[in-house]
Amino acid sequence: MHRYKCFNNAMATTAATTAVATGTAIKTMLQIATPSTRQLQVISWGYALSGLPGAAGTVELIQTDVAATVTAHIATGVQPLDPNAPASLMTLGVSATGYSASAEGTITATRVFDTDQISTTAGATLVNYDYQFMPDERPIIAVSKFLRIRMTMPTSGVNALCWIVWDE
Repeated sequence: MHRYKCFNNAMATTAATTAVATGTAIKTMLQIATPSTRQLQVISWGYALSGLPGAAGTVELIQTDVAATVTAHIATGVQPLDPNAPASLMTLGVSATGYSASAEGTITATRVFDTDQISTTAGATLVNYDYQFMPDERPIIAVSKFLRIRMTMPTSGVNALCWIVWDE
């Protein structure tokens, strides 16, 4: 098995990693698409927000049966954590692995692996969440499915940086 990590933005090269606007409705911030020949096992995931939303928000790590329309990642955006590992076999494209969805698609089946509620507690300025699954609870994403981090910020959008680490 090989381990990979992907963020919800283009691979940082000469510029710093940038957060993506959430908007004020449900939005897939990062999507990983398994090919018809390979499943993946989620190791960890997380996100950071630039500020608090105007009202309580929700962040979900889910598997879906339908792709969102996303900004397509390129191969270097799906980075192996071992420099000797081969390139990831995850499917790339606007209906596959990518970030910052412009359309959610019509989902008919989901599996929810983790959810976080974002409070609007006075005084808080930064929201950060990281979760590493225990070995016996690591979700396995079946072939030809989509792993997503979705965010819902109901009244005011914020900027978000999120990531997923997986084995394939």
